[in-house]
Amino acid sequence: MAALFRGSRHTWLRLNKHVDFAFVSTRSMASKTPVGFIGLGNMGTPMAKNLLRNGYPVIATDVFPESYKELLDMGAQVMDSPAEVAEKADRIITMLPSSPNVIEVYTGPNGILKKVKKGTLLIDSSTIDPAVAKEMAVAAEKMGAVFMDAPVSGGVGAANMAKLTFMVGGVEEEYNAAQELLTCMGANVVYCGQVGTGQAAKICNNMLLAIGMIGTAETMNLGIRLGLDPKLLAKILNMSSGRCWSSDSYNPVPGVMEGVPSANNYQGGFGTTLMAKDLGLAQNTATNTKTPVPLGSLAHQIFRVMCSRGYANKDFSSVFQFLREEEGQ
Repeated sequence: MAALFRGSRHTWLRLNKHVDFAFVSTRSMASKTPVGFIGLGNMGTPMAKNLLRNGYPVIATDVFPESYKELLDMGAQVMDSPAEVAEKADRIITMLPSSPNVIEVYTGPNGILKKVKKGTLLIDSSTIDPAVAKEMAVAAEKMGAVFMDAPVSGGVGAANMAKLTFMVGGVEEEYNAAQELLTCMGANVVYCGQVGTGQAAKICNNMLLAIGMIGTAETMNLGIRLGLDPKLLAKILNMSSGRCWSSDSYNPVPGVMEGVPSANNYQGGFGTTLMAKDLGLAQNTATNTKTPVPLGSLAHQIFRVMCSRGYANKDFSSVFQFLREEEGQ
């Protein structure tokens, strides 16, 4: 679990009790003052490294002390709790596995909001329920801080290369301040609207990603069963109307592409457990909005079954292997 903190100063005049400001922001011109980072997992560690490479001092924490080493070697400062990070940084980024982790890191006994300074900018890059993002924004506003949701797309490879896509929701006046940091870690930073809209965009993207990966795995498996060479089939798909990200950039069949999880026994990448979690969020929001998502529902069930069949810690593209085993191969 991990989370990031980010701090900077600004002068503002509160117009009412809500996050509605008229102010002269200095955050958009913030010097490279310390940035808090909470959550040094597969995604958080390379993201924090890219902040360091861009000259930002990083003050970090994580529940697993062994995750500190690489950042310590690069000069980061490590704290024992999110609250301690909040004491030292007024720009904080969090990158955590799930909604309960975010709630604990922000509002728990040793959470950020126990010690947060007024004016602190809080950026959460976890993928969580949009309703939880809104709750955290309200809690932060009560403490005089600003919360923005900024989930990411691109996976570990993009995190390492600083090519993530950030989908940002929050107070529009603070977007430039958030963008300053996010561009150090990503190639695309998109403002989506008010708090929670970043999460909404991410949930929709991942539902489509899951459906597309299952479709790619089924298609490749069928072609192989019909006697086609998998590399040839992938080449044809990628010059035809069936082309998609799962076929041309993240092919699930071992031996078709290099540098992807399928070439490494499905290690690394985006775990099946996390995909099942994100699809669960999509299901919850679909239910709440009375939106029919039949393929999204089926994808959710497939990845949940995979988690119970030994695929929980493998990359989600292992759905190809799962399908092969289901047919007795």
